Amino acid sequence: MTSASEPPRGAAPPTASRPAAAILVPVAVGCAVAVALGVYGRLHEPTGFAINVAGFSGTQSVKTWLATVAFVFALVQLGSALVMFGRIPGVAGPPWLGGLHRWSGRIAVLLTVPVVVHCLYALGFQYDAARVLAHSLLGCLFYGAFVTKMLVLTRRGLPGWVLPVTGGLVFAGLTGLWLTSALWVFTTVGVAL
Repeated sequence: MTSASEPPRGAAPPTASRPAAAILVPVAVGCAVAVALGVYGRLHEPTGFAINVAGFSGTQSVKTWLATVAFVFALVQLGSALVMFGRIPGVAGPPWLGGLHRWSGRIAVLLTVPVVVHCLYALGFQYDAARVLAHSLLGCLFYGAFVTKMLVLTRRGLPGWVLPVTGGLVFAGLTGLWLTSALWVFTTVGVAL
């Protein structure tokens, strides 16, 4: 007969390495994605080929507005996460809040895809100015953190801090990207379509 503190015969004893591996594997994959994007962006010969969308004056406008709308959806993500995790006192989340949170995140990331494709393909990873280096690094961080968050979502039994930290890194990466690109364009070039 076993005592209450001992695991039953044949059962694997609980270990601290399971939660650690459940966290470390997504983090390692996210880091690999971030590094791969940086290496590709640096080694790829920039083409200078620009994307454009009808209705916009040029590539810079397309990228600026796509990044801005993505940032607005990221703000929706932040607000909905704060409500869902009970961080706004007195505010109870309606039943549809989880769907809003998921879809705002999906839309935000989808809006960044044409921007990152253009940046990687046409411009590459650049480091000739502090703002541009920060922007390049933040782009790698954003997608690495995004992959990490998506992989963490599939894991069960993780500590409660893991999801908010990975979500916070995704938000911080996108915020930094917006600050070093779209906001910079708005304040130096001006607001234009």
